[in-house]
Amino acid sequence: MRPNYTKQDILELAKERDVRYIRLQFTDLLGTIKNVEIPVDQLPKALDNKIMFDGSSIEGFVRIEESDMYLVPDRSTWLVFPWESMQGRVARLICDVHLPGGEAFAGDPRVVLKRVVAHANELGFNAFNVGPEPEFFLFKLDERGLPTQEVNDEGGYFDLAPLDLGENCRREIVLALEEMGFEIEASHHEVAPGQHEIDFKYADAVEAADNISTFRLVVKTVARQHGLHATFMPKPVFGINGSGMHCHLSLFQDSRNAFYDEADELGLSRTARHFLAGILQHARAFTAICNPTVNSYKRLVPGFEAPSYVAWSAKNRSPLVRIPAARGASTRIEVRSPDPSGNPYLTIAVMLAAGLDGIQQQLLLPAPVNRNIYMMTEQEKEAAGIQVLPDSLGTAIELLAQDAVLQEALGRHVLKHFVEAKRIEWNMYKLQVTEWEREQYFTLY
Repeated sequence: MRPNYTKQDILELAKERDVRYIRLQFTDLLGTIKNVEIPVDQLPKALDNKIMFDGSSIEGFVRIEESDMYLVPDRSTWLVFPWESMQGRVARLICDVHLPGGEAFAGDPRVVLKRVVAHANELGFNAFNVGPEPEFFLFKLDERGLPTQEVNDEGGYFDLAPLDLGENCRREIVLALEEMGFEIEASHHEVAPGQHEIDFKYADAVEAADNISTFRLVVKTVARQHGLHATFMPKPVFGINGSGMHCHLSLFQDSRNAFYDEADELGLSRTARHFLAGILQHARAFTAICNPTVNSYKRLVPGFEAPSYVAWSAKNRSPLVRIPAARGASTRIEVRSPDPSGNPYLTIAVMLAAGLDGIQQQLLLPAPVNRNIYMMTEQEKEAAGIQVLPDSLGTAIELLAQDAVLQEALGRHVLKHFVEAKRIEWNMYKLQVTEWEREQYFTLY
């Protein structure tokens, strides 16, 4: 549980740690961290919710004629960054965005997630736990400090130094995260050269999204200190695995895991089965949110361990959803399609909304697929009712725009601006002439 700081607590903590500046952080529609930095003498004003900013310059926020917005700090998110600048220590507070009238801004991704969590609370679930597994690549910098296309090592899954040349950087990332209050569960080299994974303890939905956002910032900052460039781009290198962010999900009623039923053959409750059915029902539509870039779809292809088929299993890792072996309080489902380029607040919001719809509609869960789907014929997949995830951002956007449940979860403002931004991105990509096309056709025709 996060600390329940009062205004006075934070003022005293800032003085004790000799904090000189505070970043008031929030995220734009695409999940990029934004901040208004204030000197410490403005902290009392910030804690009284009196810091304004211009929302018209933020992706997916508002028009210039309605630009004034307020930052409302979540006091439980107070932390001091573990690195010092020449000007002194810097702390941060994650903020919700409010309108001048005091109401929460519907276009704030954190507000969207809070609204979906409130819906879960209304249905009797007091906690939605999310355990993310974000992966990233480390690339070398050139003599000017700019990222190169050269990965920092040729290591593989669970390799050690000297093959894993990112070991020291990864260890420094872990130490920084632990100093900031993260409970790290695992840290290792991933399958592809230059690829790494650091897993931290699950948290309730909003805190988990905050943690993912903070994690990406820390990874990039520490990597730069080691002369490396960290990227959460889903597929930065052709021919090797891309980076995913598997998400372990579970619902709780009071202190009881609502997904567990010891009488069930697989240990899954009716609630878990309905929730999972909702995930499968809406998976093709929520892919646009969970995999929001043109590049995301270069990862979601057979042959590189990323899921591309809408199915579930308790036994194998080729479907979209896997059921890890742990039961009791640790019963959960693992959704394997999201990647770390997505807005964490919206990613978690749409998965929760999909699962809750399954519960409310009491959707029936199809039979598990315990075979390697990649080895099944098209006829076998069709007979099993296995659908394929969208193969492009363009297709995913249109599926999202047709899903009424996710439209309601995101709200009109977020849906409109997200779809507009992504249609522009897809159309820009379609107009490009790539090096592959030149290699294939330039001399042939």
